[in-house]
Amino acid sequence: MKSDKDWRLGSMGDMQILPGSRHRPPMKKPMWIIVLVLFVCVFLIIAYMYPPQSSSSACYIFSSRGCKRFSDWLPPAPAREYTDEEIASRVVIKDILTSPPVVSKKSKIAFMFLSPGSLPLEKLWDNFFQGHEGKFSVYVHASKSKPVHVSRYFVNRDIRSGQVVWGKISMVDAERRILATALQDPDNQHFVLLSDSCVPLYHFDYIYNYLMHTNISYVDCFKDPGPHGNGRYSDRMLPEVEVKDFRKGAQWFSMKRQHAVIVMADYLYYSKFRAYCQPGLEGKNCIADEHYLPTFFQIVDPGGIANWSVTHVDWSERKWHPKSYRDHDVTYELLKNITSVDVSVHVTSDEKKEVQSWPCLWNGIQKPCYLFARKFTPETLDKLLHLFSNYSTPWT
Repeated sequence: MKSDKDWRLGSMGDMQILPGSRHRPPMKKPMWIIVLVLFVCVFLIIAYMYPPQSSSSACYIFSSRGCKRFSDWLPPAPAREYTDEEIASRVVIKDILTSPPVVSKKSKIAFMFLSPGSLPLEKLWDNFFQGHEGKFSVYVHASKSKPVHVSRYFVNRDIRSGQVVWGKISMVDAERRILATALQDPDNQHFVLLSDSCVPLYHFDYIYNYLMHTNISYVDCFKDPGPHGNGRYSDRMLPEVEVKDFRKGAQWFSMKRQHAVIVMADYLYYSKFRAYCQPGLEGKNCIADEHYLPTFFQIVDPGGIANWSVTHVDWSERKWHPKSYRDHDVTYELLKNITSVDVSVHVTSDEKKEVQSWPCLWNGIQKPCYLFARKFTPETLDKLLHLFSNYSTPWT
């Protein structure tokens, strides 16, 4: 027994006695941190459940509705480096557009006619111009035969002309040639391109005031992603002409003097279309007169044009050329319908056939889009003379 007791005592004596744990005072809880975290959590929950409505300035963090994307806060991607030719071109164009316009006490509209020969509707235009001498100039570019004129306003107004082939750059060359001739008269402040089948839709004073009292040009321009739009683009126009800027529109423009000057000053963009926009090139049917000016203005001054033409054409037949009006088509109702249109409409050529439309605004006021119309055949002259007697406008 003793030995057993000794063994137990010896075992306990061999055990290592650990020191007792120290007494620590209770820790002080950081209450202000807890309160702050709770406050932030409540704020974020409320912000997520009740985001700002239609306020672009009050952007919130955790919801994307009505909030700018993160990429919008980043600095803009650097633009590509311009070529030497682009820099020179942009400097000249910017200087022209920012210079004060030339003020003329005898401001005139230049009416510029592109025609293969004589003008079959010249008598109608003679009536239109009568009594308004000093407010207009007339220029005729006849590409095939020398015109025979019946109106004194057209006599000796033919300019040196060149051959014009539909769809080719020669059409643009004719536009530039007649525009350059008209620019030689410093009193010409607005320039209207017309065809031999065009007619005015209003009396002279209405058209004169419409064009002279606004600071934009009427150049048809819209984006068509289809085969008859961007499908005609050639990447050989790069880097100066990018597909994102490629546009389409009717050739019949009405242009203020500053824009007419920059068109004549341009060689860079014109040369791209001369080389790479032509029927049959690379299996595409690029029509230069439908793309050059719309694309040019989209690049250099997109805000300076109205994106529609003041000359009406009817493309409802969906052919290569617009509808031609014949004698039986010309009625009071036809003219009234054309002059009542106050929304510009374009339809894309892709499968979607997207309808693009915007109101025709004149100094911020919605007005009829069209001042002229085409294509009227020679047989319509007598009816037009009757309907436009004295150029009263009963259909407006």
